[in-house]
Amino acid sequence: MVFPLTWIFIRAFEVDPGRASDILLRPRSLEIAFNSIVLMAGVTVLSVLIGVPLAWLTVRTDLQFKRFWTIVIALPLAIPSYLGALAYISAFGPRGELQSLLAPLGVERLPEIYGLHGAILVITLYTYPYVFLTTRAALKTFDTTLVDAARTLDHGYWETFRRVTLPQVWPAITAGALLVALYAVSDFGTPAFMQVDVFTRQIYVEYRGWNLDYAAMLSVQLIVVTVFILALESKIRGREKVYTDSSGGQGLTVELGAWRLPALAACSLVFLATLVLPVLIFTSWLVGGATSDVAAYQFQWEYAFNSAAVSAAAAVVAAVAALPVAYLAARYDTRLGELFERATYVGYAVPGIVIGLALVFFGANYAGVVYQMLPLLIFAYVVRFMPQSVGSTRTAILQVNPKLTEAARTLGKSNAETFRQVTLPLIAPGIVAGAALVFLTTMKELPATLLLRPTGFDTLVTHIWRAEQAAYMSHAAIPAFVILLVSGLSMVIILRQENA
Repeated sequence: MVFPLTWIFIRAFEVDPGRASDILLRPRSLEIAFNSIVLMAGVTVLSVLIGVPLAWLTVRTDLQFKRFWTIVIALPLAIPSYLGALAYISAFGPRGELQSLLAPLGVERLPEIYGLHGAILVITLYTYPYVFLTTRAALKTFDTTLVDAARTLDHGYWETFRRVTLPQVWPAITAGALLVALYAVSDFGTPAFMQVDVFTRQIYVEYRGWNLDYAAMLSVQLIVVTVFILALESKIRGREKVYTDSSGGQGLTVELGAWRLPALAACSLVFLATLVLPVLIFTSWLVGGATSDVAAYQFQWEYAFNSAAVSAAAAVVAAVAALPVAYLAARYDTRLGELFERATYVGYAVPGIVIGLALVFFGANYAGVVYQMLPLLIFAYVVRFMPQSVGSTRTAILQVNPKLTEAARTLGKSNAETFRQVTLPLIAPGIVAGAALVFLTTMKELPATLLLRPTGFDTLVTHIWRAEQAAYMSHAAIPAFVILLVSGLSMVIILRQENA
């Protein structure tokens, strides 16, 4: 799990110190760092401004159809932001769908969608659910008697929220915001499609141009930013307090009154912007079809089979590899078990473009047997997404009563027999759920797939990438719909696990 990260630092330290300093301090590098930080900050602030009010509306008010709004507001989290970027480019880009509709009215050009502002908008629309879900969970569990007490002391709704509710849910808001920041700084597809020079896009550009020293140094910078974000998240989680009461989070419900229609309009606008618009755009691509002179970009169902095959392989390997780690962490309270469990999260925290580049360096120089072959690609997937399997399996093991295994041991069963006959059948649903999450997430992984796939091995995401790069986005309709279906399934699994 830590090997790819180690290899990046080894490759970076091989760069001559003088050249490394020149690379890090050149204006181009400073511009990339500035864009990455602005992107991260902009997405984080906007996600808080959207996620917190929506969480409050769906938990503390008498908003109609709250269950429906909760689902559709959370669903964008499961959709890759690069699909949203494709939809917005097609809708609002030059000669896009919206401009075509407005052309009879004399509108020849819309405001530019490409650039930093476009990337901030799109990533925000598909990451604000981090803040929404963490804030919503906090609102449902904190001590609502404090709110009731504030209301009896003649505090208005806004003053009660500012002085009582907000301080209690602030750790959850901050934790969600930090997750948003981590996603924003590590996203590759959206900045690439929006033509924004940030760490992830530039690393890929330098790799394609064989400027490997520059790519390695940019990767180290990106890792430093990621570690800083993770350190903040860990510190805030350590301070987080959970407030519960016997009412199960049910307290005074705020009556929206005249604000009901604006609240419904706000929820509807988010729904339209994140879900309806992409579906309409992809449908228009599908209905419009593709021209016959670009047969090389026609969709082949082989791409879906390839995606499913490597995703299934990654899911199986991740499930097998996660089992001993999860068992050790759940059954034995040792520092070694904690170390192993936390080590699995390294790959999940480090951007996929960095892991892919590290394995490219290693494969090209020392592992020619597996370089440009599926085992190395599957290994990258396992490194990236094994924590999903570890978490699900560990939770399942914790739910198994130790007395059951003790009873089996007293009946003369060996440790292996006890595990196979008692523990394994009980934790099988958790193993399957974790493997399913790995499978569904792997289907959407873009940067690692681009860097490590064998030549000629196309998947859903690589076909979308090729179609966009060639400006034949209509050919991405079918794979986009397949990924949307996969994304919906992943959210169903998540919601079922969390009973949301």
